[in-house]
Amino acid sequence: MSLTASDNSFGVDGQLALVTGASRGIGAAIAARLGSAGAEVIGTATTAEGAESIAARFDEAGIQGSGIVLDLAEPESIANAIERLGADNRAVSILVNNAGITRDNLLLRMKPDEWNDVLQTNLSGLFYMCKACLRGMIKARSGRIINIASVIGVTGNAGQSNYAAAKAGIIGFSKSLAREVASRDITVNVVAPGLIKTAMTDQLGEEQRQAMVEQIPLGRIGEPDDVAAAVLYLASSAGAYITGETIHVNGGMYMI
Repeated sequence: MSLTASDNSFGVDGQLALVTGASRGIGAAIAARLGSAGAEVIGTATTAEGAESIAARFDEAGIQGSGIVLDLAEPESIANAIERLGADNRAVSILVNNAGITRDNLLLRMKPDEWNDVLQTNLSGLFYMCKACLRGMIKARSGRIINIASVIGVTGNAGQSNYAAAKAGIIGFSKSLAREVASRDITVNVVAPGLIKTAMTDQLGEEQRQAMVEQIPLGRIGEPDDVAAAVLYLASSAGAYITGETIHVNGGMYMI
């Protein structure tokens, strides 16, 4: 089933959505979905060039919104960005924490910086984003927080202990926050993608790609829009009675 802006229950008209890591891949698809469903979208990037490309893409697609520079590893950068939105009397009503990094290495070879960088950006950055946006949501007594984890956070993967720890932490964090803010009609959920077609998977050799596909019951690599559709569902009124949950978008690669 295709979810479109014409499906009223999946509309997010008048909402202000903030999507981190919106310059490409899954983040770009999420921003496009939310924008097409009626939200004003603020997409973040780590560079001015990335923010400009987001704004240009929105203009081309007829989406209301803009791109901004934001560094998840810097709490001050996050606070300043949210403060600027507040100065314009705008409060984020849909927060999608998508941005993240990898610093893969076997544990015995992993340097402290490789561990700390991933945890700081992928988990601590999410903490700061949620904390900065919650005040406006609590005041409005409404809000949607959707955190993007990964199948690696539940299955683990050799050479990615730092990434797996951060993504598993996102799931536990989200369940706890969901309990804290449910009385204010704020939902907090997780979407955990499996193997998704991105710039990284495009670099895989055909033999390696085929070996991965054979582990997926649906027999294909997922598209970024498969993840974006799940995010739109949770952000819309259709997902209003779901909180503290993790939706696995992986073609059956991992089943609970």
